[in-house]
Amino acid sequence: MDTKAPVIENLFGISWLSVDLTNVLMITLSGIIVFLIAVLASRKLQMKPTGAQNFMEWIVDFVKGLINDAMDWKTGKVFLPLGLTLIFFIFISNVVGMATTIVIGDVSWWKSPTSDPGLTLTLAGLIVVLSHYYGVKVKGFSEYGKDYFRPTPIMFPFKIMEEFTNTLTLGLRLFGNIFAGGMLTSMIVGLGLTSVTWFVISVPLMLVWQGFSLFIAGIQAFIFTLLTMIYISNKVNESM
Repeated sequence: MDTKAPVIENLFGISWLSVDLTNVLMITLSGIIVFLIAVLASRKLQMKPTGAQNFMEWIVDFVKGLINDAMDWKTGKVFLPLGLTLIFFIFISNVVGMATTIVIGDVSWWKSPTSDPGLTLTLAGLIVVLSHYYGVKVKGFSEYGKDYFRPTPIMFPFKIMEEFTNTLTLGLRLFGNIFAGGMLTSMIVGLGLTSVTWFVISVPLMLVWQGFSLFIAGIQAFIFTLLTMIYISNKVNESM
């Protein structure tokens, strides 16, 4: 069955402004889940970590490792909160829509927010803007501008083009993987609703797919966070 998104057109009377209510719902839900995980994992901190605190410290060390691989820690420590936020938010956003699908009438009310290119490209665009901001902050506007003409002025148009390609590849890679996963989840659920036989077949298929989906969700969160740190490091590191 074909489904559609609950979109509000012409928001506030602006002809080009539309809002997908499912995206708003799922982004809000993902943010709340990330917030609760952070609060619950840090409520009772102990010198000898166990349980949730141990897991959280492992994630912190993991993100520290990503930053250290991209740049020196003295420069990169300021990006630790950004890295933690990205890896948690993207992972949770990837997972929530892979678990199931909710369709009321012909309107879809449940999906991964990262299966929408609007969100992933916005995230990618914000990362690129942040990389420019910190590049100017660390090097100064004049020195940062000179990087676009190094090692030779002929590189300028290619470096401008690189900014657009970085945004597209960062956003579309995440969108493509999660969108495809959501489509397959919907197909398996729809298959199980056709008959008792297909329902029996779809149950093990769904279990296998959910396990693989968790792996894909983690890998995509890792790749996005790693590339973010690499893009930022290219802006803040001193030119050779």
